[in-house]
Amino acid sequence: MSWGTELWDQFDNLEKHTQWGIDVLEKYIKFVKERTEIEISYAKQLRNLSKKYQPKKNSKEEEEYKYTSCKAFLATLNEMNDYAGQHEVVSENMTSQITAELTRFVQELKQERKSHFHDGRKAQQNIETFWKQLEASKRRFERDCKEADRAQQYFEKMDADINVTKADVEKARQQAQTRHQMAEDSKGEYSSILQKFNHEQREHYHTHIPNIFQKIQEMEERRIVRIGECMKTYAEVDRQVIPIIGKCLDGITKAAESIDQKNDSQLVIEAFKSGFEPPGDIDFEDFTQPMKRTVSESSLSNSRWDGKSEPKPGSKSKGKLWPFIKKNKLSLKLGGGPEDFSNLPPEQRRKKLQQKVDELNKDIQKEMDQRDALTKMKDVYIKNPQMGDAASVDHKLAELGQNMEKLRLEAQKFEGWLAEVEGRLPVRTEQTRRQSGMYDTQNTSAVSNCAQDRESPDGSYTEEQSQESEMKVPVTEFDDEFDDEEPLPTIGTCKALYTFEGQNEGTISVTEGEMLYVIEEDKGDGWTRIRRNEDEEGYVPTSYVEVYLDKNAKDS
Repeated sequence: MSWGTELWDQFDNLEKHTQWGIDVLEKYIKFVKERTEIEISYAKQLRNLSKKYQPKKNSKEEEEYKYTSCKAFLATLNEMNDYAGQHEVVSENMTSQITAELTRFVQELKQERKSHFHDGRKAQQNIETFWKQLEASKRRFERDCKEADRAQQYFEKMDADINVTKADVEKARQQAQTRHQMAEDSKGEYSSILQKFNHEQREHYHTHIPNIFQKIQEMEERRIVRIGECMKTYAEVDRQVIPIIGKCLDGITKAAESIDQKNDSQLVIEAFKSGFEPPGDIDFEDFTQPMKRTVSESSLSNSRWDGKSEPKPGSKSKGKLWPFIKKNKLSLKLGGGPEDFSNLPPEQRRKKLQQKVDELNKDIQKEMDQRDALTKMKDVYIKNPQMGDAASVDHKLAELGQNMEKLRLEAQKFEGWLAEVEGRLPVRTEQTRRQSGMYDTQNTSAVSNCAQDRESPDGSYTEEQSQESEMKVPVTEFDDEFDDEEPLPTIGTCKALYTFEGQNEGTISVTEGEMLYVIEEDKGDGWTRIRRNEDEEGYVPTSYVEVYLDKNAKDS
């Protein structure tokens, strides 16, 4: 099967076919190029998607990634980033191994095709030239034969005419001979050119054209083989990244399998546990005997009124509210909480203090590592003075020592608070379970006490329920008899260890070293009720004061 023998007369069709083959190659190059652009665009979109859902640093969202489900999602995002990288690899490999190589091949193919068809046209022009020469000699031979035949006929006519002179007959004879000679010469030339043309024609159709067409056939077959190889490369480029993409997908599967619902539930407990215990039962209060009315010992106020009734709404004690109210929550959000986290529920306070102690210990260890490194450097300088001045590090060592001392004192302070919290957390009495009774008015009925016992999810106490119940309790005629509240008796004294700014309603400000009266002990909530004078009393964090209880109060 050869184009040279089978298609010897299809020069123009072969020229069109080979041009079509080059167009197919260029179309395939364009296809692969667009595929690489799609891969790049897809990879970019995947990376942007992964980046969009990554947690922002130093944000609340980053804290959520302690849960296993969020960790799995973060692992999925990272794997998708690697997945996008494999699509970039596909694009790069297709560009280098297919697009670039085929583009060079097409340029070479065009040059080779141009050369082959140039040789074919040259061969055609050559055979056409011989053909024209053959036609010219043939026509000349034909013309000379006709002229010789006419001259012979004229001679015979003159020779048969008796009236023609001998000289005219001789002239006609010579003319006929000349024409015959010219015809013979034309015949010989025609024969020679014909032989030469036949030789060139055989060479053209059996040697030159077959060789040229064979080269064109080989060129076309190389094109076909090359496009097939590129298609294999196209598939192989994709196949090469399949194992890595499989690993990415395996990573996502592994991350999904690592989700532990029990662990996440435990983390929720650790995040929001307040440390308080549920309130106990509420004692029955007999309102049929207003002069002998008692207050439940389990209430937070623990009032000692000795039979005195509560004042009516609007009395001066109305503003004494439990510290864990929404205003205090707002101060926490604004970063205005005390240093010992006494505004937090016990469990959350313990966690915060533990976290602070761990941070301080890390800082101390870092300072110690720097000190050890500088000490070694100083020893090297002492042994080898040419390397540096040993005295130059003394100032830095002294500075590190001061920093370590400050950090140790700070750590001791927080460890003391932590020990205090951990020592008090296990103790649970009936009175510490009650978190109600702070409102010293007639409106704090059994219904309002129950409302005050409810804690919000973050450990703070809500006041809306108590206010709502306050509006629903009717005012009785007995309220007019008790306009003033009898002050609580003092049960001891206390000394302020630190300055406390009582910015929340129900608290009182104290300064360091100030002596005050204790009127209600810490009930396990971290707060002690104190009095400065008859008009100033409120709550302060227990860790901020040193309490000295009277002997009688201890016995009672």
